[in-house]
Amino acid sequence: MIWNRVQTGGLLLSSLTGTTDVADESVRDVIDSAAEVTNEASQEVNQFFQFIEDNIPNIIAFGIRVVLALVVFFIGGKVIKWIRRVVRRSFERTNMDAGVTQFVDSMLKFGLYALLIFMIATNFGIESSSIAALIASAGVAIGLALQGSLSNFAGGILILLLKPFAVGDYIVVTQEDIEGTVKEIQIFYTKLATVDNQTVVVPNSILTNNSLTNVTARPERQLDLKIGIAYDADLQKAKHLIEDMLLNDPCVIKDEEMKVFVDSLADSAVMIGLRAWVRTEEYWTTRWRLLEEIKTTFDAEQIEIPYNQLTVNVRADKTI
Repeated sequence: MIWNRVQTGGLLLSSLTGTTDVADESVRDVIDSAAEVTNEASQEVNQFFQFIEDNIPNIIAFGIRVVLALVVFFIGGKVIKWIRRVVRRSFERTNMDAGVTQFVDSMLKFGLYALLIFMIATNFGIESSSIAALIASAGVAIGLALQGSLSNFAGGILILLLKPFAVGDYIVVTQEDIEGTVKEIQIFYTKLATVDNQTVVVPNSILTNNSLTNVTARPERQLDLKIGIAYDADLQKAKHLIEDMLLNDPCVIKDEEMKVFVDSLADSAVMIGLRAWVRTEEYWTTRWRLLEEIKTTFDAEQIEIPYNQLTVNVRADKTI
């Protein structure tokens, strides 16, 4: 019995010793793997620092070029702004059209910045012939992709040459439902300011490919109003009242022709028309003032301004 217990204990000790040996081998494998990874990382770090050490002159030279490029771009931007300012002042002294001034300024800015970038690229060692070839190939691709922009550019040139409108004019493009005061004429687009002070950016091709009305092209503008009075109202009295209003209005140009006439016989009213000339900048204020004055005067003089009405006669048939 005692001998069996001794044998069992020996076997258990042998199994425990074998398990410990296996664990030790696993730990040693993990340690060896970690050591290999550490050695590889150390070699890569050493190679990186060796690469930097071997190429320090080249890195310094590249850094100097980058700094010089930034300095040149900053100084070049200041010079470009100065050149643009000088050109604008020279245009202002010669009373050049504001649209031409804005267009030339946009072109000058684009061209000078392109030249500045070209100079910086050549400073980095890029050959000018390679840049020219790149610009040529890119120009073809961009030209195909930006056909609309090129048409806008051509439209801008046509606007400056033909001058259908100028900065400060009020234009109406009926087909596109666009109207406003011209504020800027740029290379690709024109900016308009609406009556409620919103900015509308219109491509130049739209302005050249559609008919437009230049409302403020001339210093005078004709005021054309129509007022309806009832059929039983005194027509001659109404006409005389309107004529007196036109003669007494300070904004109506007295040297120009003034007309008060019967425009049409409508279904519910006799339409009286009036035409007079006012200064373009006073058109809307004069129009609004006259309409209000006509309404108040007609009410005071018992001249009815009717609304559309329909008279229906009902006949009662007697049944026998």
